[in-house]
Amino acid sequence: MRHTGVVRARAAVFDLYGDHLGPRGYWAPISGVITLLGSCGIAAPATRTAVSRMTSQGWLQPETRRTIRGYAATPAGRERLGEAWARIYRPDTAGWDGRWQLVVTGRPADRGQRDRVAATLGFLGYGRMAPQTWLAARPAPELAAALDALGIDYSVLTTTDLPDADRVVARTWDLTELAASYRDFAEDTARLRDRVRSSWTPQEAYRVRATLVHRWRKFLFVDPALPAEVLPEGWPGQAARELFLEVADQLLQPARIFVGDALASAGAPAPDPATAEDTQR
Repeated sequence: MRHTGVVRARAAVFDLYGDHLGPRGYWAPISGVITLLGSCGIAAPATRTAVSRMTSQGWLQPETRRTIRGYAATPAGRERLGEAWARIYRPDTAGWDGRWQLVVTGRPADRGQRDRVAATLGFLGYGRMAPQTWLAARPAPELAAALDALGIDYSVLTTTDLPDADRVVARTWDLTELAASYRDFAEDTARLRDRVRSSWTPQEAYRVRATLVHRWRKFLFVDPALPAEVLPEGWPGQAARELFLEVADQLLQPARIFVGDALASAGAPAPDPATAEDTQR
């Protein structure tokens, strides 16, 4: 998962809303979104297409504020953004109570449903043991809502008895590739930390931070947050996480300045400190 420098429009919209728009009720003028993604090299048509698709998928909804046309996250979108933000910025992996969760899904109606189920369960930390059987070390609180929304039947089992857990984990997830990805990320981020400059403009800080967050967020789809008890010795995930948090924090304030300026230029009202919804640091 070596960094390529390419940020996809849909992922960039998710990152913008989750990382910066909580103080504004997860709303922004479309022209402001285009400006912000444009600073990352994403063309306006690609941004508009991404927003349109996310609207049709139920993540965003059109909303006009003070005659300014924009888009706000739906309740489902807010839930997903909040859950993703918590996973992106948590300081370490949560403790483990020794219980494993097995999810057995019904047979998908078609390839599209099968792919959506696989993507959703992978994002929630489940690994595929068999075509319709999934394993996780921790139950995902949003599992029921996510699978119900996909229209798939399922059963859930919990057990503390998982014979040969290390071997089962090794067969279910490719930890060798994941460890290599973490080491690559840590190496690149350490170099980035050494070249972060106070002279960078807010726009430069936003672009660099957006790229960093985009790359780190990919781990949400491939790292099942397994407990240390079943991870290989010398697991590099936590060291990579600490580097990410350090550099992301260095870039946060100047990046927020650029976001505020871009949204103000698009006509967005300033966030109300008394009612702003902000879970970010």
